[in-house]
Amino acid sequence: MLTQIYANLKIKIYLTSISILIALSTFGQQKLRPVEELINNEDPGWPFVLDWIKAATNRVEILSADSLKARQSLYDIQVTTRSPMGAIVYMSGGILVDNGWIRILGSGSERLMRSLPGWPKVSPLKASDKNVPLLVIAEDAIGGIFVLNDGSLGKDVGKVYYLAPDTLDFEPLDMGYTDFLLFCFNNDLDNFYDGYRWKSWKDEVSKMSGDSVVSFYPISGRRKERR
Repeated sequence: MLTQIYANLKIKIYLTSISILIALSTFGQQKLRPVEELINNEDPGWPFVLDWIKAATNRVEILSADSLKARQSLYDIQVTTRSPMGAIVYMSGGILVDNGWIRILGSGSERLMRSLPGWPKVSPLKASDKNVPLLVIAEDAIGGIFVLNDGSLGKDVGKVYYLAPDTLDFEPLDMGYTDFLLFCFNNDLDNFYDGYRWKSWKDEVSKMSGDSVVSFYPISGRRKERR
């Protein structure tokens, strides 16, 4: 079912990537589109996100959105609701995956106060990198964050990188925003986080606030190809 859904969205995913890159390239410029121009009622992306969630193999929870915060967040991010990113920001306060281990940012809610445009932008840590803030799209329960590359991390603009809490390196995941959503919803996250989950993590993480993370020492420092 997931393969069929994904196959039917090839063109939409391509256009989504283009719209996100345009928004990122113009973010911070003086002229911003009003929120009415960003709300697409003819071809909204939210039904597609709901289809992906229905077909998900991992546990996914949608947090309710506050309409005023949703409108402001959509205006701040300047991405239309035709895209999955704009749809998630406008239609949800965020999305919790795998008992809340991964928190995909939306417009914020009582259980996940940070919004996608409200999360402090992250700058590359290496002196050789361009000092350009990166857009944070998600975080996890151990302090890792997922960002979109705007070009300061490499030539794969629009791809997702993971800032791992143990290495403090930006690790390329070779996937765009839509692929990242499908990865969160369906991939083996135990494998991705191999060595970083403990026996009772599901019970403990599910009770955590979305604004809290688990910090532990010593850090294993185990490096692996995360896919």
